[in-house]
Amino acid sequence: MKSSIAVTLIALITLASCKEKQEQKEAAKPFTLSDSMQHLIRIDTVSYCNISDELSLSGEVSFNENNLVRIFPRSSGQVTDTRVSVGDKVSKGQVLAVIRSADVAGNYSDLSSAKADVSIAKRQLDNAEALYKNGISSEREYTEARQNYEKALAGKEKVQASININGGGRTSASGEYVVASPIDGYVVEKKTATGAFIRPDMGDNLFTISDLKNVWVYANVYETDIAKVREGFEARVIPAAYPDKAYTGKIDKTGQVLDPQSKTMRIRVVLENKDMLLKPDMFAKVIVSNDEGQKAVCVPTAALISQDGKTYVVVYNGKSDIKIAQVTVLKTVNERTYITGGVQPGTKLITAYQNLIFNQLTNE
Repeated sequence: MKSSIAVTLIALITLASCKEKQEQKEAAKPFTLSDSMQHLIRIDTVSYCNISDELSLSGEVSFNENNLVRIFPRSSGQVTDTRVSVGDKVSKGQVLAVIRSADVAGNYSDLSSAKADVSIAKRQLDNAEALYKNGISSEREYTEARQNYEKALAGKEKVQASININGGGRTSASGEYVVASPIDGYVVEKKTATGAFIRPDMGDNLFTISDLKNVWVYANVYETDIAKVREGFEARVIPAAYPDKAYTGKIDKTGQVLDPQSKTMRIRVVLENKDMLLKPDMFAKVIVSNDEGQKAVCVPTAALISQDGKTYVVVYNGKSDIKIAQVTVLKTVNERTYITGGVQPGTKLITAYQNLIFNQLTNE
């Protein structure tokens, strides 16, 4: 009886020992990615790169002054009709306004008189020529008649040139002339209205037309930040009206003097405006990027995992060789984060579903 009990105890101890050894063997087995997870993850490489510096500025959209036309009146008078408003799209030759001008009416009156003078001078020349050929009048009289005719022609051509300057065929004897757009574009400025009078001493333009295919964005840089901007630096512009949109351009001009009141320097960014969403006088955030600073180890921002106030990354050496490394963040600029310690350039990191893998590794 005692011997059978002893045998049973030995068997139980042996079984428990085997079970413990099996559990230890399973625990020692390294974490391995499943085939399905292997297809889901994304891998990126640690690199050594220049530290980007960003400067956030307040900006304002303006039209490109190299691609606009300011339209002035050709003569004084009264605006009898305006046919466009600010923001309207116009085509080349489209009528913007109609103006009735005493000067234009006077030109047509002068043209009628000039035509009559030419007709009279022509008859006198024909008579003088006939008398000269028949020996009745002298050569001097014939020469004077020809000079008078040429003078009358010159006077008529001068009046006709004035009419042509004011619009030529787009004017009328009643004194009306039209103001037309010389280019395709948009009305970005309108300084007149129906019924307004245009005086000879007024030097202001009536309309401003711009194609808005590209625009300028102005921003002010404080004196302490001037060293962080330079012509050619990349700039991202985020309009206040469209906070989910970012336009990329470059600084093409920096001011040479500071505003005496605000102590700021003005910079200009040129942007393509293909979707025509950017309008003059819109407010925008201008973010200037500078990659000319020091270098540091950088990783994709997507690879970072934050837990308990610390930052980690998941290092990938193979589907059965995955580790966790703690890093120290220097700064983050958009999709790139600069770090110290933990990983070296060339190390591969998991940048998608790394949180799931991190949790499995830390819970083992």
